[in-house]
Amino acid sequence: MKKVLVTGTAGFIGFHLARLLLSEGFRVHGYDGMTDYYDVRLKQRRHAMLLQHEHFSATEGMLEDQARLDALADRFRPDVIVHLAAQAGVRYSLENPRAYLESNVIGTFNVMEAARRLEVGHLLMASTSSVYGANDEMPFVETEKADTQLTIYAATKKANESMAHAYAHLWGLPTTMFRFFTVYGPWGRPDMALFKFVEAILDDRPIDIYNHGEMYRDFTYVEDLVRGIRGLIDAVPERPASKADILPGDSLSPVAPFRIVNIGNSEKVRLLDFIDAIEDSLGKKANRNYIEMQKGDVPATWANAELLQRLTGYRPQTDFRDGIASFVAWFRDYYDR
Repeated sequence: MKKVLVTGTAGFIGFHLARLLLSEGFRVHGYDGMTDYYDVRLKQRRHAMLLQHEHFSATEGMLEDQARLDALADRFRPDVIVHLAAQAGVRYSLENPRAYLESNVIGTFNVMEAARRLEVGHLLMASTSSVYGANDEMPFVETEKADTQLTIYAATKKANESMAHAYAHLWGLPTTMFRFFTVYGPWGRPDMALFKFVEAILDDRPIDIYNHGEMYRDFTYVEDLVRGIRGLIDAVPERPASKADILPGDSLSPVAPFRIVNIGNSEKVRLLDFIDAIEDSLGKKANRNYIEMQKGDVPATWANAELLQRLTGYRPQTDFRDGIASFVAWFRDYYDR
């Protein structure tokens, strides 16, 4: 039975990935710090559900605690590591940038060191579409330069990509970085737009709509996202013999077993259409507060996901209206609304 260490299993994406891996017969060990960035009870509930499965176990600890992380890795001896834990949130990075350096840079370095020392078969780590920053040619392609990050959050994720490439080159550590595009769905984070909008509308509070609604996002349903990650676990990158061996459109490094892959729905959705769908699903109109663009935000994201499909045979395809309906159904049930 293949063993997978997943960081961030009490988090939104890690929880869904662990459930999928367990359903396919993997043994999964989760590592999570249970920070109070948002309601810890939601994180505890996710972990409690996972712990009902006989092949799931978990350790509570911070990524910055190298001794604790190493001790867990030595005991579990994973075949694969999927590193999802991070200090998330673009807007919070304006308030507390140091948290992003400690968790996303130091913490990720500790994960990479464990993977190197144990010589795992594949290290997979989460990046973000935010690394594309000020790039404006869309859809975003993995092979284009991404050197104009607009927030500390995005900068730490780009740093992770650079660090991972160096380790893949130096130690022959097969590494895949995936860039997520606006993930949403049941069990989502309370700081994300969909959660905040649904809660506010039900509470008869106004919702803040940045850039007067002229925003576009490639909304990716969480279950689609984790299926993409699952496929990439088997798509282990190999160092090419020469540049000529790299297929057009492949982000495979010419000097390392390293690749970057977009995971997105490949559909640019207008924010106002997204809000219309929330209203339709709730059967209730929002009190809309139109405001200027948030500092560090970008007007649009849109993924080219052809590389993901080529590597895994899979492509996210859930329509955002269906995904919103699933989230609303979960929200109403979980919070008895």
